[in-house]
Amino acid sequence: MRIAVLGAGAWGSALAISLSASHEVRLWARRREACDELSRNRSSPYLPEVRFPDALRVEADLPSAISGCDLAIVATSTAGLRDTATAVAAIRPRIDLLWACKGFEQGTRALPHEIVAEVLPVASRTGALSGPSFALEVARGQPTALVLASRDAAFASESAAQLNSARLRIYSSADLLGVELGGAVKNVIAIAAGIADGLELGRNARAALVTRGLAEIVRLGVALGGQPETFMGLTGLGDLVLTCTGDLSRNRDVGVRLAKGQALGDILRELGHVAEGVQSAASVRDLARGRGIEMPITEAVCGVLFEARPPAEAVRQLLARDPKAE
Repeated sequence: MRIAVLGAGAWGSALAISLSASHEVRLWARRREACDELSRNRSSPYLPEVRFPDALRVEADLPSAISGCDLAIVATSTAGLRDTATAVAAIRPRIDLLWACKGFEQGTRALPHEIVAEVLPVASRTGALSGPSFALEVARGQPTALVLASRDAAFASESAAQLNSARLRIYSSADLLGVELGGAVKNVIAIAAGIADGLELGRNARAALVTRGLAEIVRLGVALGGQPETFMGLTGLGDLVLTCTGDLSRNRDVGVRLAKGQALGDILRELGHVAEGVQSAASVRDLARGRGIEMPITEAVCGVLFEARPPAEAVRQLLARDPKAE
């Protein structure tokens, strides 16, 4: 396949590197200077230890990047999805397109599939690529499993089969909403897990947060129309466990730093990457409140992020909740 990966951050670069083993891949960088740097160094500043394959072509010109491609994969943050998809639609109104971002758009609270539906014609075949995946491990070629979800089940199955490889296992799903919700809400729970780790509450506390966090994801996801089994799979439980426990998790890192007393603004400036859980937390909380769904971990995270609640106090309030049947 001829594939255009749109977005040259850590995740876009990792996908481009991995897919280049079996496909003709072009990696688009929005800024010309970034494109020149990538071409010159043949590596990403986010993944400096992994060299680009010789066959990987870096493009600064979007029309050239998507010209003649069989598939475009938008690997920007969710904040960059609308502008990128709009630009693609202006050049190629009908295109097979995937997005590899997670979370809600700020302001509109739209999920990625809702954003794409607004800017791409109905005739385009689209879907989400999601799952437990640290960019560095994907770039290194370490085994990773992802889910390709689309409301067009045939497109999901066909594309998953074409992208599947020994290093990047791709499963298909028709539950687009469930896959996106799992990928969005797990980042919020990961911040809570990071707070617990930063407060040195132990592995028991982390296991409890992961388990009860999964319960929150399922409650909200099913209420919004997701399938329960989706949340027990790669884009639910799998992604949650990885993001809550892995040292490469940006969202968990945010929680750890908050627990150590660092200000949120300073944390986000120092990260150098997007932590989608910070942007998604308020949207998740408001969706749950609007449907009368109880999500105490999410509420606690929002208290720390947006209401200056001390992390230790937020944890104490969680532990003081009345016991109930699981």
